[in-house]
Amino acid sequence: MRTAIFPGSFDPFTIGHYDIVIRGLDLFDKIVIGIGRNSEKKECFPLQQRLDAIHRVFRDNPRVEVEVYDSLTVDFAREHDAQFILRGIRCVADFEYERNMAEANKQLGDVETILLYTRPEYAHVSSTLVRDLYSYHKDITPYLPQSQI
Repeated sequence: MRTAIFPGSFDPFTIGHYDIVIRGLDLFDKIVIGIGRNSEKKECFPLQQRLDAIHRVFRDNPRVEVEVYDSLTVDFAREHDAQFILRGIRCVADFEYERNMAEANKQLGDVETILLYTRPEYAHVSSTLVRDLYSYHKDITPYLPQSQI
């Protein structure tokens, strides 16, 4: 079984994240979405709310699991017998960061990272953008999977 983890803070889980998972299912038998705890980041949406929202999005898909983790990503991958880390990239800056993380994860845990480019229509969507809009009381529903709302 080819298993991948899809790690992130998902604060919130956007249509771009959703698209990466759906496309990743063409490559993997199972994807475990790992909501990482990052004490350095100030969260906008509470952890339980993010977990529940992502569960709702994939409630009818037995090939997708959602969990919270508080460890190195490679250790989370190992806990799930995942051979791959799935990541999405929107721009060159994302690529540079992800390349460095991929090398570290390969060295630390012998886990391969698979990068999927974001579809052009989602390239401008980021959790940061959605949090900013939310903080100004703007409608964020166009940036969220419909089943999350």
